[in-house]
Amino acid sequence: MSDAEPVSWKHLRTRTPSDGDRDALRAELVERAVAVREKGWEAYRSEWSTGELAGVAYLLADAAMLEELEEHEGSVLTRFAGELYGFNGARKDIAAGLVGTQAWFETARTALAARGGADR
Repeated sequence: MSDAEPVSWKHLRTRTPSDGDRDALRAELVERAVAVREKGWEAYRSEWSTGELAGVAYLLADAAMLEELEEHEGSVLTRFAGELYGFNGARKDIAAGLVGTQAWFETARTALAARGGADR
């Protein structure tokens, strides 16, 4: 038997990302989407996690990449709800139909379009 303390995830339940955290995540996602537009997916497949790839694919409305990743809108939005609002906030957004997370992605799409990265 190990004397190690059991892992506690309790601290994650109370973590609440700030507006600044959400803005930084949006800026990073938009930058990644611009990079994919310029260089394609191959340059990033091994660099980014599946969740990161799925977020960019969802932002770009790239159904083929989402299918390849075996992701769908609900899985991407649910994953990002946790990133955006923390455990408790994500539960509330999920119960509300992920409207906050969807609005956040719409704002990211607007920022992408302003960068010249709108769907062609």
